[in-house]
Amino acid sequence: MSAFEKYPNLFSPLDLGFTQLKNRALMGSMHTGLEELEDGFERMAPYFAERARGGVGMIITGGISPNLEGGMGAKLSTREEAAQHRLITEAVHEADPDVKICMQILHMGPLARNKGAVAPSAVRSRISPNTPHELDEAGIEKQIADMVNCAVRAQEAGYDGIEMIGSAGYLVSTFLVEKTNQRTDQWGGSYENRMRFPLELMRRIREAVGQEFILVFRIAAMDMLQGGMSWDEVVTLAKKLEAVGVNIISTHFTWHEAAVPTIATMVPRAAFAGVTGRLRKELSIPTITSNRINMPDVAEAVLVKGDADIVSMARPMLADAEFMRKTAEGREDEINTCIACNQACLDHTFGGHQEVSCLVNPRACHETKLNYVKSENPKNIAIIGAGPAGLAYADVASKRGHSVSIYDASSEIGGQFNLAKQIPGKEEFYETIRYFNRIIEKRKIPLYLNISVDKEMLLAKGYDEVIVATGITPRVPDIEGITHEKAVSYIDVINGAVPVGKKVAIMGAGGIGFDVAEKIMHAGKSAALDIDIFAKEWGIDFENHPRGGVTGVEPVVEAADREVTLLQRKSTPVGRGLGKTTGWTHRLALARRGVKMINGVEYLKIDDDGLHLRINDQYEILDVDTVIICAGQTPKRELFDQLVKEGASAQLVGGAYEAMELDAKRAINQASYLAAAI
Repeated sequence: MSAFEKYPNLFSPLDLGFTQLKNRALMGSMHTGLEELEDGFERMAPYFAERARGGVGMIITGGISPNLEGGMGAKLSTREEAAQHRLITEAVHEADPDVKICMQILHMGPLARNKGAVAPSAVRSRISPNTPHELDEAGIEKQIADMVNCAVRAQEAGYDGIEMIGSAGYLVSTFLVEKTNQRTDQWGGSYENRMRFPLELMRRIREAVGQEFILVFRIAAMDMLQGGMSWDEVVTLAKKLEAVGVNIISTHFTWHEAAVPTIATMVPRAAFAGVTGRLRKELSIPTITSNRINMPDVAEAVLVKGDADIVSMARPMLADAEFMRKTAEGREDEINTCIACNQACLDHTFGGHQEVSCLVNPRACHETKLNYVKSENPKNIAIIGAGPAGLAYADVASKRGHSVSIYDASSEIGGQFNLAKQIPGKEEFYETIRYFNRIIEKRKIPLYLNISVDKEMLLAKGYDEVIVATGITPRVPDIEGITHEKAVSYIDVINGAVPVGKKVAIMGAGGIGFDVAEKIMHAGKSAALDIDIFAKEWGIDFENHPRGGVTGVEPVVEAADREVTLLQRKSTPVGRGLGKTTGWTHRLALARRGVKMINGVEYLKIDDDGLHLRINDQYEILDVDTVIICAGQTPKRELFDQLVKEGASAQLVGGAYEAMELDAKRAINQASYLAAAI
């Protein structure tokens, strides 16, 4: 069966009247951090062109501000700025003339990172340090005029259209909700008045750009906030946007300040597509759905069900630029799947002025800096360790023509990913292991499992290079009673090798400590695999769609019958070091399961009475049955040291190089750069 028979909806064209999309796959908007750099446009051009060659039907750029008060840093308001953007549009259209590229206009409004932030009312967002200035009538007219001008400049720059973001708590969306629009003039009060801003904005843009220019409006189909838009208001706005000339409605499902995860790996695949489907029935123009759609079968299922006309896959196009080409060629098992970890993409975006990349694909947004060219001097390379670093090195080195062999003492590849995949909410890690297994199979890479290699064997085989990716050893704290029967390793707990008691202390509140707490406190099916359970755990009402989509009542969370205390030596708030866009979800999820979190702890000893501590100069004993040790890691470098001593050519990568809080992002990035250079 051909891909076009297997995915007939995904590969079907979409007629917009004056133009058509070649398929239903959209690379959704993602800010890259390149927009503000001096050489940013020179780098964004090959980044977007590579995705165009990869087979996507339409691309939407990261957000571009229409003026200084819009707050993005990247701005389009002049002909000189439009000339920079032409580098992008020409590169995309040269890569594939059938691919459409639209520029997202993003006015941050009250979320702008400057003191010139503006909004319909002077209402500060809880995630912004500044209270915005309330716009007067002239100020509103200026913002509309500037956004119209931005759209005209985008057209001059060669874009096929624009997307206006009218969601997420940015300027346009703040006009729509009473909480942020407290005006009493024609721009506030009744919903008819609150809609005036987006409707007048899109009407004037259509008038300025003519009829043969794609206009996409991103609407908050669910604000995920109490007091957000009602369902009737969402439908009314969408219909009126259609009437003023919008070609496509793109659905969004959150404000940034909402306490509901929508993009993390704990969110089920296509969890929100049904909301788009309801809205689609009310409109005669196409709709876009998004969020956690990361494989072609998921996208096809959404389209078959009638939940959307176009499927937006932003992060999946970071993870694999050839997503659609591989699908078309029947190579879905070779897709490097987005695992929604956010560590190198959204955490970088919202962490402040970091270039975006991808944990599983470090080339993303670095196409001019990291390339895998064929080696003129192929080498025979041994890779010791089949964790993320070793596997990434094997992938890149073999792609470049080197002969690689992989050795690992375990019975399966994956290393620490084999622990991560067992944590409820992190099931996507199976996909990365599947990808590497397929690469090993396709390239016929020799793989030797259940084998502990030594220097003698490696030296005897005469490898040109040995890559030591042996990983880490859990650190054992030097405290009295650390060998007591109550004390167990996090590895044994995750693997189910040891029993865990009813009363538990976890020593260490880094990412592993949080994962262990989630594992032992979880009960029932993982919410990441069941939309109904996910909705109950986060207070979402998909069926009745109250204002904002949230119930406003305490979420229903099933927890194991345990008392768990998560302990941290640092005096900073527990979990502060977790990811910017996902850390809060883990903290909140554990708190709802009754996990107690304590910082500023000094560990004293473990004995029959439990775990002895000093907290804020107070001596305490935690009466626990089990003490799970998550106290960091140390690199396993013995083999490397032995090889170097013998004069062999060897390199350390991954945890064996640096073991501070296991970091697959750093490990894969390091391995990829080293393998690209050998």
